[in-house]
Amino acid sequence: MKQFFSIDDVSDLKQLLEEAKVVKENPFELKGNIRNKSICLLFLNPSLRTRLSSQRAAQNLRVNVTIFDVGSGGWQLEFTDGAIMNSDKAEHVKEAAAVIGTYFDLIAIRAFAKLEDKDYQEQVLSQFMKHCPAPVVNLESSTRHPLQAFADLVTIEAYKKTKKPKVVLTWAPHPRALPQAVANSFSLWTQAAGYDLTIAHPEGYELAPEFSGNAKVEYDQRKAFEEADFIYAKNWSSYSNYGEILCKDSNWMVSEDKMKLTNNAKFMHCLPVRRNVVVSDAVIDSKDSLVVEQAENRIVSAQTIFKRLLS
Repeated sequence: MKQFFSIDDVSDLKQLLEEAKVVKENPFELKGNIRNKSICLLFLNPSLRTRLSSQRAAQNLRVNVTIFDVGSGGWQLEFTDGAIMNSDKAEHVKEAAAVIGTYFDLIAIRAFAKLEDKDYQEQVLSQFMKHCPAPVVNLESSTRHPLQAFADLVTIEAYKKTKKPKVVLTWAPHPRALPQAVANSFSLWTQAAGYDLTIAHPEGYELAPEFSGNAKVEYDQRKAFEEADFIYAKNWSSYSNYGEILCKDSNWMVSEDKMKLTNNAKFMHCLPVRRNVVVSDAVIDSKDSLVVEQAENRIVSAQTIFKRLLS
């Protein structure tokens, strides 16, 4: 593995999950000479779990970690090739990525979608990967959130009762338009793991074909929940009408009565979550809620990937 942008950079998912299991059981056990190496965490967007879990993962590996907020702590960056830089952008990514890559052994970047058409070009991550001499890790981009999806798989693997559990990714209402990155990656990773994936959402919220893959699509949420082993709730805005909110139907909230349709399913969400909008208190506070453990496994997923790349 030379970088970590998506599931496509993982050639051996089963082995990666085994490595994550070892990391989870022995977070401070180190093999190989990576101590005193360095990681730079670049944030172009706000963060809680990604920032703290990535920092903790680096600390567990005994590597030096620097956190840099690009928007507030540095020059505004230009990402367009051939740009005439006579506006507010003081530095081009070509120089910035090259310099940062000489200072650190690994660069991890969070730059999620602005919900503009150009988002699916992945301009920020693609330019850093092109011009940075050090390996680049995707902490969330416009179209993907691979460390979250990896943590989700670590969580499911710990609780699944069958080799091929029925997993339902369900759209849920939200007052704001949100990117598709979490849903996109969850779909790709769960299918790569061989799970039985159903994606439930109102019409108009279909994911881009390259992300929905062979998942079953269901427009009836209650039908989708029947005999499910895991329910993963997440809002995303429309892809076909990019970035738009097409539905505000509160009936799509995950509720206790819907969970009764499942096979005693575990509830999952990447957080932060709007209580009693996305999911009811009764569900998220129940013994079957895995949201905190999911968040804990963000350390595991980041530490596993950092360890691979630094080794």
